[in-house]
Amino acid sequence: MKKIAVLGSTGSIGVSTLAVLKDFPERFQVVALTAGKNIGLLLQQIHAFHPRIVAVVSELEAEKLRQQLEGVDVEVCCGAEGMIRCATASEVEMVVAAIVGAAGLMPTMAAIKAGKHVALANKETLVIAGSLIIDEVKRQKVNLLPVDSEHSAIFQSLSGQRREDVQRLILTASGGPFREYGAAQFAAITPAEALAHPNWEMGQKISIDSATMMNKGLEVIEARWLFDFPAEMIDVHIHPESIIHSLVEYQDGAVMAQLGVPDMKTPIAYALSWPERLPLEQPPLNLCQLGQLSFSVPDVERFPCLQLAYEALAVGGTVPAAMNGANEVAVEAFLHSRLSFQGIAKVIEKTMLQHKNEDLTSVEQALHADLWGRHKAQEFINGGLV
Repeated sequence: MKKIAVLGSTGSIGVSTLAVLKDFPERFQVVALTAGKNIGLLLQQIHAFHPRIVAVVSELEAEKLRQQLEGVDVEVCCGAEGMIRCATASEVEMVVAAIVGAAGLMPTMAAIKAGKHVALANKETLVIAGSLIIDEVKRQKVNLLPVDSEHSAIFQSLSGQRREDVQRLILTASGGPFREYGAAQFAAITPAEALAHPNWEMGQKISIDSATMMNKGLEVIEARWLFDFPAEMIDVHIHPESIIHSLVEYQDGAVMAQLGVPDMKTPIAYALSWPERLPLEQPPLNLCQLGQLSFSVPDVERFPCLQLAYEALAVGGTVPAAMNGANEVAVEAFLHSRLSFQGIAKVIEKTMLQHKNEDLTSVEQALHADLWGRHKAQEFINGGLV
């Protein structure tokens, strides 16, 4: 029985992960859970899965939780230290890293250093500190398995093939809710419209990132570190149906692709059970009913965030971390109607231009660059400079 810690258990990926684990109680045991402020949902998860240890963001939430768990045998801790305790608990074998944003970096790195296998859903970890994470994975000889559907598809399409035969990786993108908008329509986009993803059920931050196509940019950076191919070998195709999750093209012209219905349970289950596959009760993929699958080239004029991510990857060092911090602040401002949809990319670009790049040597340095990006982006927003 594989013993699991789920970091970010009340988010969309965490909830889907627990749904998979619930169906296979003979194969998995939940040892640890971490959450933000959704104490109500975490409480339900504790009663359903009986973890030994849980963590929440602050001592205030921790005390609320303890009061409601009187008589229940579970340790409640809080803060970054609590997240790390859950990620490194002695009996944990695999950590599902599903905390949103830069907050997921430290517990994920701690899990790797503790020799835990990681199912990675937190793409920002590799965006901010990709080289450091991969170096530690190699040192500890642990598995870093992708949970994002696109990277899971590439992982599967590379299976059994020679790296030297790869021509390029092709990440697919739905294009989000605004792929057919004309340039003049972008100025009036509201948060509610941007949150309405046409194919996937996701949390707020990733939904906005999908709408701006920054999510795909982050995935390009993630793919560079996960699979060790340069940016020039990583392309993005718009694929509105979200059926082909990504592809690998080989030098002889062969293209391997992984297809499936747009449901995160499939890549989650594969990361949890690799190299086996779990018998999920998923609806069958009916290609005849679909009729056709379509593709197009991303328009970086309308969706500049994708190009900004490529530029950050090309420069390297601490620039991707600064870009990530700026994006998180800009997305939050847009969600609270303090910044326009188009302003997100403008804030990120201005922040990147003012960042003094450094070679990346430590996680602390990466987090400092991310924090600098947040502060600089907030200055631009507060000053009305976008």
